[in-house]
Amino acid sequence: MSIIAPSILSADFANLERDTKMVNNSHADWFHIDIMDGVFVPNISFGMPVLKAIQKHAEKPLDVHLMIVDPDRYIDIFSALGAKILTVHFEACNHLHRSVQKIKSCGMKAGVALNPHTPVNNLKNIIQNIDLVCLMSVNPGFGGQSFIENTYKKIKEIRALIKETNSSCLVEIDGGVTNQNASKLITSGADVLVSGNYIFAAEDPKTNIKILKDL
Repeated sequence: MSIIAPSILSADFANLERDTKMVNNSHADWFHIDIMDGVFVPNISFGMPVLKAIQKHAEKPLDVHLMIVDPDRYIDIFSALGAKILTVHFEACNHLHRSVQKIKSCGMKAGVALNPHTPVNNLKNIIQNIDLVCLMSVNPGFGGQSFIENTYKKIKEIRALIKETNSSCLVEIDGGVTNQNASKLITSGADVLVSGNYIFAAEDPKTNIKILKDL
């Protein structure tokens, strides 16, 4: 059964406590939290004070996805704010091994995200050291974008690399995930589904979470 991680980027920021409690009381497994700096991606989401407010009410693991330049500067801070999984972008790290080591030394699971254009093979020399690969299935920066179909091919490629290297990392898909493509994503080899708009724009978000969970 897949791990479902509602993306807080699509929540109602005026009612974050309500939406956080909704996720607590749903069939979701994680909170997915996108931190954007307006430099690495063309959008600014929220930072430490908002994450602290979410963490105060969250009863499930915080899966924090850093879409920022020079993420090493903030690894300690995100650990202190309760992140259980911390994902950095391959494209943002000059010394990826060092970043991964620092995340793990802070007691978190380490994830690496790949933009849609970044080849999976770039992770060959680090995949055994990480806990999660986040494949971006939209161009990062904004919620509500259309799913990129090439993602299915990339999932199969990352699965082959995991098998080849005997890695135990999870495969997470982030962007445009709905009930229309979730089954195929799971069949292709996805372990974790991040979904924002499909969940939070729904009349009954908990029902849509359960639909994804039951696939």
